[in-house]
Amino acid sequence: QSLRRILLGGNFRVFDYEWRKAVFHFREPNSEFAYALKADGGGARAIQMVVQARIIKHLLFTLTEVGRREQDRALAAALSDSLWLAGQEASATVTLVTEDYCITSHLDNKLDTFTERLQLFTFSEKDAITNFILDHIQCFQEEGSHGVILFLYSLICSRTIEALLNLLLTGRASPHLFNGMRHFGQDGLPLQRPLQGVLSRSDVGYLRWSREEMERGALPQLQVGSMLKTPRFPVWVCSINSSCSVLFSATRSLLSDWRAEHLFQLYYYCGQSSQDTHSHHCEASSRDGGDPEKRFPSLEMTIRTKWDGAVIAWNGTSPFY
Repeated sequence: QSLRRILLGGNFRVFDYEWRKAVFHFREPNSEFAYALKADGGGARAIQMVVQARIIKHLLFTLTEVGRREQDRALAAALSDSLWLAGQEASATVTLVTEDYCITSHLDNKLDTFTERLQLFTFSEKDAITNFILDHIQCFQEEGSHGVILFLYSLICSRTIEALLNLLLTGRASPHLFNGMRHFGQDGLPLQRPLQGVLSRSDVGYLRWSREEMERGALPQLQVGSMLKTPRFPVWVCSINSSCSVLFSATRSLLSDWRAEHLFQLYYYCGQSSQDTHSHHCEASSRDGGDPEKRFPSLEMTIRTKWDGAVIAWNGTSPFY
């Protein structure tokens, strides 16, 4: 009951159809896009794209051929990475659906037929979590398994839900994306309580841009600091006009060698089943003339939050966003 109250605001509310059907389902193994998860619309897509970024981190620099076994192992590693971070690298909990009901219906509670059948499995070693998830990987992949919800429940049971995005990326449930600690507000006055942002780099980064905020002339509601913009691997979860996607590069030295940033290739994936991965060449130089925020697609503007003034070539594809 507490899980639904935390996520949905009450025990009479249940997950909608899009959430209930969401799982971590790969595209065809041994294909060009075997690394890619299918992720349609709905709120679950944000979770799927963060996991997608971690999958890319595991597969991008290790394999050229991705079969079913490699898909399963990469998904298990991606899920366990987030859960282990959420548990402060000390312990983590995995939730699975069992046959038996743990709670019964009450007047103040509406059954959803699977939350009531959850069983919790807690581990104190990361390898044990990974192996357990791999042994039960179908619970997160198969149609009707509610795989994304199970992962979300596992995250909450491993920690808390203050800021799910930061929890997934860094293991710290902070609602703030800036670097370090802030002791003063925008008015320059001391804060009653310091605000804690991101304290260290994570494996996967985060970029954010909103055209609606730009058109209103508003300051970004969530300013992303360099810790999240510069992860250990060239993989970023992106929030572009409140829609989640993944941006990544096959150039591993992109974030460790400044010379690699002069000209490099990025790949973009939004999870839609109809989308192939688009690649774009970026060059670290600027264009002149006009207001760039009105002339360029939102994806380009998002890229420029990391590489200011970058020139993007779309490699013959029509710009989107």
